[in-house]
Order: sequence, then C-alpha cells, then structure tokens
Amino acid sequence: MPFFTASDGTEIAYHLRGEGEPLVVLPGGPMRASAYLGDLGGLTEHRQLVRIDLRGTGNSAVPADPATYRCDHLVDDIEVLRDHMGLAHMDVLGHSAGGSLAMLYAARHPQRVARLALVTATPWALGMPATAEDRLAAARLREGEPWFAEAFPAFEAWLAGSGDFDPVFAPFFYGRWDDAAKQHDMRADDESNDEAADIYGSDGAYDPPTTRLELSRLTAPVLVLAGGLDGGPRPDLARRTADVLPNAEFAVQPGAGHYPWLDDAEWFVRRVVAFLDGSGRRAG
Repeated sequence: MPFFTASDGTEIAYHLRGEGEPLVVLPGGPMRASAYLGDLGGLTEHRQLVRIDLRGTGNSAVPADPATYRCDHLVDDIEVLRDHMGLAHMDVLGHSAGGSLAMLYAARHPQRVARLALVTATPWALGMPATAEDRLAAARLREGEPWFAEAFPAFEAWLAGSGDFDPVFAPFFYGRWDDAAKQHDMRADDESNDEAADIYGSDGAYDPPTTRLELSRLTAPVLVLAGGLDGGPRPDLARRTADVLPNAEFAVQPGAGHYPWLDDAEWFVRRVVAFLDGSGRRAG
C-alpha cells in the first residue's frame, strides 16, 4: 500500500480502491482505521477511493507527539496527501467525525476543494454537537425493533453518564441490525485508537466562529447527507450544517443510520455519484 511522509516525519498510509477520478475519504470514529468504510457501498465502481488511515490508525505510524492527533493538526496531513498525489484540487468525503476534519480542511484550503460530501457528519467544527436528547429521540424511532427493550435503558444510562458504553445498544447506529451490521460493529474495537480519539476533539481542536466565517465564503458545492434514523446527527442538525454553507444541498437517506452505505448501498451510491458528477438536486 502507498505511504507519504507527514510534515513531522510520521509515515501515513492510504488505500486506493476503484477506478476513475480520485475521491479522498476521511474516516470517522473518531480515529478509526479506514477499513470500516470498505468500498462505500460500491462507490468504487464510479470513483477511485483514496482512503487515508489517519496517524496512529490502521497501517499508519504512531506519531512522536500525541498532541498531533487533534483534529486541527490533522488538517496538515490531508494537505500533504493532496500535494503527494499531485492534485491541484480534489473531491473530499468526510464521514462522521471525519466530517469535522473535512470542514476544517475546506475552511483552511478552500481553493483545494472541488466538491465536499459530508456523510452523517456531526458538526463539532461548527460548535453544534449532537445532544443526548437528539440521540434519544432518534433511538425512540426504533421502538418496534425486537432488541429495543434491552438496548434503550443501557443507551439512556450511557448518555446520562451513569452507565458505560455497552455493545447492546450498537443497533441504534445502524438502520438495519442484520448480519452485515453486526460484523461491521464487531470490528470497531480492533480498528479504533482510543487514546487518539480522546485527543481528536480536545480543547483547542475547534474554533467554531472562525470556521463558520471561512465556510460561509466556500464556493465549492457541498452535499450534506443525513440518515433518517441517525441520532448523531439527526436530520435537523445536519440541515443546520447545510445552512452554514452557501452552495450546499441537503439529503436524507430514508431508513439509514450512521453508516448509510450499509443500509441501502444503491440509494447511497446513486445520491453521492449524482452530487459528485454535478447532477445532484437539492433535496429536503
């Protein structure tokens, strides 16, 4: 697999899959190896995915300074990757926590972003976190599911700070709790760097007023895609993200959770490709 050397000497891995114009993909977690993204539901049939393993995750090296795990510091790694690939500008897709990294990159290097897709991206960079109330409201939409009665109290306790993270409520993050979702969730611990995750959004990572101002001047087209069943962000929070961006279109994938390419790959790929090809439409 290819590597590049970050400005501080850290070796960063990236993975190339598919053919066509490059699409640089920033993973979430935060700080989860990019393997969880797979081929994004078959998006590789239309674009070459450039999946970066953020420093300290996947096949990338652990940095000498753990402070460089912070989201604002990671922006420089994305710019070095662009330069390494010889791209004057690039299409970028940020998923989940990677959406905040994508927003910081677009704010700092607007001339380098051709198109930006924010997929189920909680807008921490804009000072708009998903609240416990958001997550519980989305969870209640699943009341008819056979696992709900056991999962909801544990989820509620975790969000209240009176309980630990419990795999029993993993189904709330998926639109369909099927075998594919279970296998995807089982890999999360092995693919995640918990130390780095704690630093990713730590004090100083975000400057929402500055980021909002800079993104209000972004001319690149942006797609903000929410999952209809996702709690972080719920569709109304995702729409507020789109409202910050002057050239944004907003879409809600019906029945999707936090990983929409797993819930309905055909819908997801069709909508993202339409946006990347410039044939997307504004959606409510």
